[in-house]
This record gives sequence, C-alpha cells and structure tokens, in this order.
Amino acid sequence: MSERETAQAINDRAAEWVARMDREGHDPAVRAELKAWLAGDDRRRGAYFRAKVAWNMLDRASVLRAGQPPAYEVAAAGGGWFSRRRVILGGGAVAAAAALVVGLPRMDFFAAPDEQIQTAIGEIRRVPLSDGSLAAVNTQTALDVTMKPKLRQIALKGGEAWFQVAKDRARPFVVEVGDVRVRAVGTAFSVRREANGVDVQVTEGVVEVWRVGDEANIRRVKAGTRAFIAPDKAVMSIAAASEEIDNALAWRTGQLVFDGDTVAEAVAEFNRYNVRKIELSDAALGQEKMIGRFRTNEPDAFAHAVEILTDSRAVITADRIILSSD
Repeated sequence: MSERETAQAINDRAAEWVARMDREGHDPAVRAELKAWLAGDDRRRGAYFRAKVAWNMLDRASVLRAGQPPAYEVAAAGGGWFSRRRVILGGGAVAAAAALVVGLPRMDFFAAPDEQIQTAIGEIRRVPLSDGSLAAVNTQTALDVTMKPKLRQIALKGGEAWFQVAKDRARPFVVEVGDVRVRAVGTAFSVRREANGVDVQVTEGVVEVWRVGDEANIRRVKAGTRAFIAPDKAVMSIAAASEEIDNALAWRTGQLVFDGDTVAEAVAEFNRYNVRKIELSDAALGQEKMIGRFRTNEPDAFAHAVEILTDSRAVITADRIILSSD
C-alpha cells in the first residue's frame, strides 16, 4: 500500500500548481493535468484554493518596477507555505503579504467560494462535490460552493439544482437563496430560484427551511413534499406532491413532463432550455391543457404535439416557433 501524501506535501504541490497555472493556464493539456491532480485526493482542492487566494493577495500587494518583468518562485517558510511572485517591493509590503500568507491555512473568513458552477442555456450538468455529495445543475444556474470544517455552504445565485447530500452530521449542508435557508445532513432535495419566490422539493429524507431573521419559524419538509417561500412571507405553503415532484425533476434526465399544465406554462419551461423561443399568438391557446413527455432540446416536437392536441397551428423557423389558434 502506498504511503498517504502528507498535508505539507499537498500544500507545497498546490503552491507549485498555482504558479504554473499563472504561466501556462492557457494550455488545455496543463489544465487537464491540474484537474487530474485535484481529483486524486479530496484535500487537494482546498489546498489549491488557499494557494490561489494567497497568490492573488500577493498580487494585490505587489508593485512592479517599471520595465521589470515578473518572475516566479515557490518557497516554504516556517513550517507553513507560501507561493509568491518575486517582484521589487517595499519592505513593508513584503512583510504584510508574507504575514497574510503564512496565516492563511488557519483563516476561515474568506468570501471567495471553493468552487463556482455555472451552466449555459440548455446545459444540464452532474457535478460531484468535494464532500462526496452530488449536484445536478439545471439550465442557466449559478452556484457558489464553500466547504468549511463545520459547514457545507451552497449559494444559489440563480436557476435550479438538485442535491444528493453525503451524510456528515458534523457538517450540515445549507443552501442559501437570498435570505432563505435550506438545511440538510444526509438527504436529497432540489431548490429553484424563481422571480416570485423559492421552490424546495424533497425527494429523500427531511430538510429544514427558514428565512434569516425568522429562525423561530423553521419548518421541516419531508420526502415527497414541497415548500414554496414567497418574498417577505413568514408562512410557507407545504403540500404533498410526490408524483408532481417526479415530473418537475425530470429535467435531470433531459426531459420535461407535463400533466395538466397549461400550454403557456409548458412554453415557459421550454424557453428556459432553448435559444430558439416559442411564442404564443393569443392568450386563449395558452390556457389549453397539456399532457406529454418531451426532450428539453426538442421544442419543435412539442410544437407539433400542441398542434395535434389543441387543433392549433405551429409556424417553425430557424430562430423561433409561433403557436397560434388559426
């Protein structure tokens, strides 16, 4: 059995990687090599993040002599580590930067996340997290992931994600959406940020939901139920909706399922996933009911189904699809 890599060795290697990426990060082969190294040990991602933050802090503290190109150096100091750009600095700036870096491994107040995940329109990703959890990230979604010793913190900036949370009672898993908080230990649930509130759907276990400043009204939401938290509302509507949740989360396999939804609602869903938008020519058609299962990237198949089910007409062009009653 091979000897486990020490924390010091990981820190040193992470510092070397930050310096190398600063020089060669444009090279896809180098980026692929870094990705493989990070995947080799869960501790490496955190070490690399700390090294990168330290490097950036030193960059901000540095003042290059006019005409002097930067050189690179990785060094160990006092049982800790630091990665620095060798530049001409005033003595005070050097001391300040060194103090920041040497203390970095013990700091826990950086605002920068460990990982940022973002999907484009129509993109659906399954992303393993460093704690063993899994995030299924829907179209046009942005997440900030921060793993702390006593807390796993996800900031949902926009869009929707489903989380299968690795059990770790010592580190609760909390999703933040504005002032709404969703907390779990080992469970599975989705969170969607909408214009009129936050939708939470639980597929396994139990989560706790509350609004910051109103912790006295924490609500527990169990598997097969959902909660919707409207802006500035302390009371959350919670309803049993097991089959509805299954349909709503079909996007994880690239599908959209409609069962009594209006055409207008179905059109809004399709438009989340496609650059080519569907337009409704009249409100009456939008109120017709829709049943069916479709691929998220096949709006034309949906349009033809609407034609058949509602006796309407679809005009399909390269840049848009128009649905009309006549």
